[in-house]
Amino acid sequence: MDFFQAIVLAVVQGIVEFLPISSSAHLILVPELLGWEDQGLAFDVAVHVGTLIAVVAFLRKEISRIVPAWLTGWGNRQWNQDGQLGWLIIVATIPVGLVGLAFKDFIELNLRSTLVIAAATIFFGLVLGWADRKGNANSKQLTDLNWKHTLIIGCAQAMALIPGTSRSGITMSALLALGYSRIAAARFSFLMAVPAIALPGLLKGRDLIQSNADVSWSILATGVVVSALVAFLCMNLFMRFIERVGMTPFVIYRLLLGGLLIAIAL
Repeated sequence: MDFFQAIVLAVVQGIVEFLPISSSAHLILVPELLGWEDQGLAFDVAVHVGTLIAVVAFLRKEISRIVPAWLTGWGNRQWNQDGQLGWLIIVATIPVGLVGLAFKDFIELNLRSTLVIAAATIFFGLVLGWADRKGNANSKQLTDLNWKHTLIIGCAQAMALIPGTSRSGITMSALLALGYSRIAAARFSFLMAVPAIALPGLLKGRDLIQSNADVSWSILATGVVVSALVAFLCMNLFMRFIERVGMTPFVIYRLLLGGLLIAIAL
């Protein structure tokens, strides 16, 4: 992998990680169209580190309230609103962890084909469109989030283990369908991304260390920096965009992307 490839793939990862358009579909499509080989585990870890840095930086105000409040609450077993939000993020993360542990091998062996990813890209794009029309852009906020809704959202996130679903897309769909505003849906989806990116990243990092693979640190550094900058910019633009326009452009894009993947597969 050269620096040009590293920059292109890091830009793609930085964009698709937080937009509801399926990272799996793009990570198949881009190398397919450009004739590139798989980027490898080391670079995959690097760009995930970059997107993790980006989301922590973007949510720094919320995180600086949630983490201390959650830790402080252990003193008297009472948590304020920020501490309770920390618990809700943990609860929302449990389903995807359990499903991932139980079905990881099955998913890797049976659900990574281009046609499966294309079908999921189209189907869950339609789900996003339905949820966006159903929801009210000025209704529930994160202060209205409860345990029942959090568990539903967490189960929805577990469906993102199906390649082509899009983690951000399915979690935002669930929140919108439950009546939360677009901004609230996006912010909670981003908060859920912190453990959703960090935990698999740690596992991949462990695999990388155990593999003793030779790595180009300059290429990896490029991946971290570029993916972090692009993801941070993308999240800022996305929040402004959905408040004015909504999810329809992303739905249309997913339908076109799914169709292109089907054409490639056939």
